[in-house]
Amino acid sequence: MHPDIIFPPLIFLYGIIIGSFLNVCIYRIPRKENITTTRSHCMNCGYSLKWYDLFPLFSYIFLGGKCRKCKKRISIQYPIIEALNGSLYVLIFLIHGYRLESIIYCLFTSALIVLSVIDFRTYEIPVGINLFIGVLGSFRTFLDFPHIGQYLLGLCSVSGFLLLIYLFTKGRGIGGGDIKLMAASGLVIGFPNIVLAFILGCIIGSVIHILRMRISKEDRVLAFGPYLSIGIFIAMLYGNQIVNWYLSFY
Repeated sequence: MHPDIIFPPLIFLYGIIIGSFLNVCIYRIPRKENITTTRSHCMNCGYSLKWYDLFPLFSYIFLGGKCRKCKKRISIQYPIIEALNGSLYVLIFLIHGYRLESIIYCLFTSALIVLSVIDFRTYEIPVGINLFIGVLGSFRTFLDFPHIGQYLLGLCSVSGFLLLIYLFTKGRGIGGGDIKLMAASGLVIGFPNIVLAFILGCIIGSVIHILRMRISKEDRVLAFGPYLSIGIFIAMLYGNQIVNWYLSFY
């Protein structure tokens, strides 16, 4: 059978399994809890989940979105994160092909999902996630070593600009986590895609946050990480096409 028929379902299943772990990270990292040794449990009654309660996505459906023991509603976040991660994995492989780079991009995307949710809730981007992205960026740079210059430029171009804003505003204009995010991400997607990612993040963040301020009366302070992550993801998938399209006008 053709790989495009066999692999996408397998990639999706792998993605939702990783997505289940992402939910653990999203919940435990801000609370400084261990993400590997503590058993998964119901947040309401403390019921330790059995192996048959831990099938990503499917367990939520079979249990009707409720704890097996106390019948308390389980957050819809869990299946959403799992399905989102699986779907984005499939999209990445369909666009970039079945290559080692696609695996790096998948892990990168999972990291962006975790930091986006955490930053949205806490206004902080965990240092460990940025370090993980930096490691992925180092591997990506090594795989395309003849073009190392564009990755090093990606490392410092946007992050350097944001660092100047941070110093000039004494930390009020931009968060340190956002600077580290753009530096690490620049190693993954390189220059000029990281610049495109930043521009897209600014546009998306401005539009969405203005709408949130008008509709739900949100504060002017925004978590920038989720919007930067969206821009980064778009640039990772379509950056070369967008940049080439833009340059075609000149």
